[in-house]
Amino acid sequence: MFARAYAATTMGVEGIIINVEIDCSPGLPCFDMVGLPDAAVKEAKERVRTGIKNSGIKLNAEKVTVNLAPAAIRKDSAGLDLPIAVALLKAYKVLQGDEMEKYVFAAELSLAGECRSISGVLPMAIKAKEAGFEGIFVSPANVNEALLVDDLKVYSVANVAELVEYLSGRKELRPAEKTDEVHLEEIEEDFADVQGQFLAKRAFEIAAAGGHNLLMVGSPGAGKTMLARRMSSILPQMEPKEALEVTKIYSIAGMLKNNSGLITVRPFRAPHHTISSSAMVGGGIIPRPGEVTLSHNGVLFLDELPEFSKQSLEVLRQPIEDGSLTISRVNASLTYPSRFMLIAALNPCPCGFYGDKEKHCNCSFTEIKRYTRRISGPLLDRIDIHLQVPRVTYKELNESRKEESSAEIRKRVEEARKRQLSRFREKNIVCNAQMSHAVLKEMCRITKPAQNMMERAFKEQGMSARSYDRIIKVAQTIADLDKSDIIDVKHMAEAIQFRSNILKLAD
Repeated sequence: MFARAYAATTMGVEGIIINVEIDCSPGLPCFDMVGLPDAAVKEAKERVRTGIKNSGIKLNAEKVTVNLAPAAIRKDSAGLDLPIAVALLKAYKVLQGDEMEKYVFAAELSLAGECRSISGVLPMAIKAKEAGFEGIFVSPANVNEALLVDDLKVYSVANVAELVEYLSGRKELRPAEKTDEVHLEEIEEDFADVQGQFLAKRAFEIAAAGGHNLLMVGSPGAGKTMLARRMSSILPQMEPKEALEVTKIYSIAGMLKNNSGLITVRPFRAPHHTISSSAMVGGGIIPRPGEVTLSHNGVLFLDELPEFSKQSLEVLRQPIEDGSLTISRVNASLTYPSRFMLIAALNPCPCGFYGDKEKHCNCSFTEIKRYTRRISGPLLDRIDIHLQVPRVTYKELNESRKEESSAEIRKRVEEARKRQLSRFREKNIVCNAQMSHAVLKEMCRITKPAQNMMERAFKEQGMSARSYDRIIKVAQTIADLDKSDIIDVKHMAEAIQFRSNILKLAD
């Protein structure tokens, strides 16, 4: 007997509908599966067969053939367990009718027939809606994730027995209801905790307002990591579209908490310097999201930058420049979104105290050069703001004056972002850092004295065309914070100041 059911899997950050076809016929009992299943999917035959048996349903031993179409796509989701079980029960006449072909099924089965959560339910649900299905059946732990998709019925199924009761018409199962309440996660870190470091705080405000990459150089204990971890507290709240993109990525990566809904806080990723290039950009037979994709719409923080392998750093060039990352493998070529803010920190020398006023540096000039040159010029060129972070003094640490909070800084950042959104409303751009050279020439109005200053700096420092663009972008952000429609001398001067320090150190 032939039967079918519909499932879903993921490819990159998108969902794919899978047609599960089953044929049961008399013959030597066996359970064959075709259609490029991976090891986890092949093992489904044991989970499905045992789960159905332990749900109190007895099936005759026959020759069973399962086809997963389209056959050219490798299937690697344990969520195919439930649709295989549904199709098998239909083939054996336990379930009858075509009603179930209106739905997509996505859940892993236990040996007891219970439905377990899987990763990637959100993109699956999005694809199900796009393909015209009425609803999707998922485990209770995946319900809130699937409910993020509007106009799609979501059914929570605890086990196979409950599903059979519903599909047989013996039990009513109502769609899960979506709550209007969106839980906004709180960020504990606050810039009010940072004593002193006024120039650094200013640089972080500019970086947050324009979405700029930032590099910090300073002695150990200067507060570089402390500053970086507070960047998320001053970034604007994600738009619904951005939040959905981030949630989809984390769903595919299997990093959503059970029964969690929309991610509302911008990601902050801080990989260790021992990370491989594959883990940084994504890898596997079917590539999975790496750190640059997990940082999408958020922050990627690289501490001790020279300690990262050269290959791990150089793979950052494309995502920094393009906001996306293409990974090619034998089985697939996938493009992941990767529009993030890069914050990097490094010591000025191997011992960390070059230029420190209180501690003596024991490193030779050659050692300092070798250390700083682990970071390539092209990568440095892609970082907008270069910042020296000095050691905090005893007087600053004991200062009784209350420091400015993240909420106060965030207000100014959001006002600057609103100006940018208004300016770029027809350009599909959300912040100054995303401007192309053509958009920059069109949108940025620079006074003559500011142009003259930029010309002198360009010639004296031997800047590249990319450096020129990035300084103008930073200057435009400073002007936005100043509520100015034009880039004046003071805006340009501050932008140039935030560009030169680290480059001089690395020369």
